[in-house]
Amino acid sequence: MEWETVIGLEIHAQLLTKSKIFSGASTAFGADPNTQACLVDLGYPGVLPVLNKEAVRMAVKFGLAIGASIAPRSVFARKNYFYPDLPKGYQISQYELPVVSKGSVEIELENGESRSIGITRAHLEEDAGKSLHESGGGVSGIDLNRAGTPLLEIVSEPDMRSAREAVAYMKKIHSLVRYLEICDGNMQEGSFRCDANVSVRHKGEQKFGTRSELKNINSFHFVEKAILYEVQRQIELIESGGKVVQETRLFDSRKNETRSMRSKEEANDYRYFPDPDLLPLEIAENFITEIRKTLPELPDEKKQRFIRDYGLSGYDAALLTASRELADYYEAVVNAVGGEAKLCANWVMGELSAALNQDSKDVTQSPVNAVMLAGLLKRILDNTISGKLAKEVFLAMWSGGGEADAVIEKKGLKQITDSSAIEKVIDTIMAANPQQLSDYRAGKDKLFAFFVGQVMKATQGKANPQQVNEQLKRKLAG
Repeated sequence: MEWETVIGLEIHAQLLTKSKIFSGASTAFGADPNTQACLVDLGYPGVLPVLNKEAVRMAVKFGLAIGASIAPRSVFARKNYFYPDLPKGYQISQYELPVVSKGSVEIELENGESRSIGITRAHLEEDAGKSLHESGGGVSGIDLNRAGTPLLEIVSEPDMRSAREAVAYMKKIHSLVRYLEICDGNMQEGSFRCDANVSVRHKGEQKFGTRSELKNINSFHFVEKAILYEVQRQIELIESGGKVVQETRLFDSRKNETRSMRSKEEANDYRYFPDPDLLPLEIAENFITEIRKTLPELPDEKKQRFIRDYGLSGYDAALLTASRELADYYEAVVNAVGGEAKLCANWVMGELSAALNQDSKDVTQSPVNAVMLAGLLKRILDNTISGKLAKEVFLAMWSGGGEADAVIEKKGLKQITDSSAIEKVIDTIMAANPQQLSDYRAGKDKLFAFFVGQVMKATQGKANPQQVNEQLKRKLAG
């Protein structure tokens, strides 16, 4: 029988507050270990948590963006468990009454289809500290700087049916929290990570199979690989007569495998109860209304506008609006050029994105800003340089060569558009290649490319390609 995969993701997004969710300690990343953990974060006796209003605002903002219900009254609970990096012995989270519930997002699949993925809830909680095992000598260290950092845990419905759908959903949430400016999405620093709940069942079955939870994955690539491995492991286990055990597993990216971490806890194992030190969170309607006014143009809305206003394909528009910064860069280029939306899109998605990827840079770190790229594209449009030469100019600009005009002048790359000059080169090439000329006129049409190549070589790529083609067709015809 055919198997079906069932996947749900729990995404943990660290919120971009300056202080922690229940204390005034800094959330800045990269400080020396244990220098940003105050008595509240350390769980000292007698200290009291105070809720960070900015974290609540960010949670509500996310809820509004996914069309969810915002609870007028939600409750913080204590989730009791032991970790060395959890000094209180419990985590303050939300359980029965989360601040956000019943939302959804649309994901677009590679075949062009779209699917709606339900979001069960998004609740506020505090992050734990971090255990460090890299020091060697069999000794682990504890860094509590992260303890108390505000998290928004975004829990999806089990609506995904493949690893690629899970990646598409994770990318959508990643894009959304960055558009909303509530999370920086930095996976390397752990500010955006997920747990994947994975199970399999025979196609056509309604009952879910036993799931495994793949813990703390902070890469789109690793999420896909971990799910693919886990699905195959479960299928092989069942088909060999075994049973899947509900457990938490870790993904080892070096060995490309998941391994058992611990048996999966149920809610009753955590002994949830309302935190006695925190009053219920009550959110007034006018607070929600004010936040709604601050919502930016969201990815789906921006994509549709790019299709409508710029005449882009759905594919191009989706790529350009994947990040708010890239979309802003593209629009700045179009505005500076004064149109030519498709040409601008090709360059932003092509040369610019390739250079950014090669140098591991974000678009905000690009050495070629939007105005500089627009200046280059203008020189293509006014026939100062050809598209091929423009790539050479771009690389020089990327390496610190300055504006396009300066590079063109310095390198002597102005396009030859003088028809008489091009004609002289063509005459020389024809005279130097009598056999090829004879063969072409005898019907070997493929030799046309040979003559084009010879002219471009003789002019060092500076001849206007359109003029070369037009004049060659006329001259070669005899």
